[in-house]
Amino acid sequence: MLRCYELSKNVVLFINGTKFQWAHHALVDQLLRSATSIGANVIEAKSGNSRKNLLSYFSIALRSANETKYWLCLIRDTLDVDKEKVAKLLREANEISKILARSIMTLKQIEQ
Repeated sequence: MLRCYELSKNVVLFINGTKFQWAHHALVDQLLRSATSIGANVIEAKSGNSRKNLLSYFSIALRSANETKYWLCLIRDTLDVDKEKVAKLLREANEISKILARSIMTLKQIEQ
């Protein structure tokens, strides 16, 4: 999913382009981990060998997307950052979450 890759890349660029104090390292680290996990799990899902495997990895990707939204909101609301950049990242993470959730629902309906 190209959008997952682009979100990961844009989060990395956002972090690289923003000055964070050492005390904020944990927030930024968690954001980086969750954002890059989305695409990695989608790739794993696509290389899986069963619908159950696909569903499992898509579920992990969805949880990572939701976690990414959490960290973006926390960073937006507590740090001195470009709010518009964060809003753009947040919109994309939200859209990806919706896509993943619809995909999971469809896979579950096919299983029944």
